[in-house]
Amino acid sequence: MRVLLQRVSRAEVTVAGETKGKIDAGLLILLGIEAADTAEDIEWLVRKILSLRIFEDADGKMNASVMDTDGELLVVSQFTLHARVKKGTRPSFDKAARPEIAIPLYEAFVAALEKQSGKPVPTGEFGAHMEVALVNDGPVTIWIDSQNRE
Repeated sequence: MRVLLQRVSRAEVTVAGETKGKIDAGLLILLGIEAADTAEDIEWLVRKILSLRIFEDADGKMNASVMDTDGELLVVSQFTLHARVKKGTRPSFDKAARPEIAIPLYEAFVAALEKQSGKPVPTGEFGAHMEVALVNDGPVTIWIDSQNRE
């Protein structure tokens, strides 16, 4: 699984003009799933995301997690995070999981975030054309790949 985390002041995802998910301060989580991903990847990523100290503490240092700040979470599926551009000019998405694999993992990821954070996690709509609006706070943008745990 790959996630692109963006610390935001606010974020919103819409489908066909209808708001599907909206948050104030917290994390916008763009999620890409590949066929090799498992429940272990979900557990590791959720722990990492909720404990990552990328919010400012009382001293203005990045020393607080989204949980410490009572921040909100918004998850948007994004298979293009698995784009490969090694050859030519048209990206290949062959590593991205097919919907029959990706949808259950996506739903399990959101459920795990809700369980561990103790709050509802709004989402976009899997497979839909979505518009995502955000105000990146910082800017702070972090890339995490559960298959390459650096």
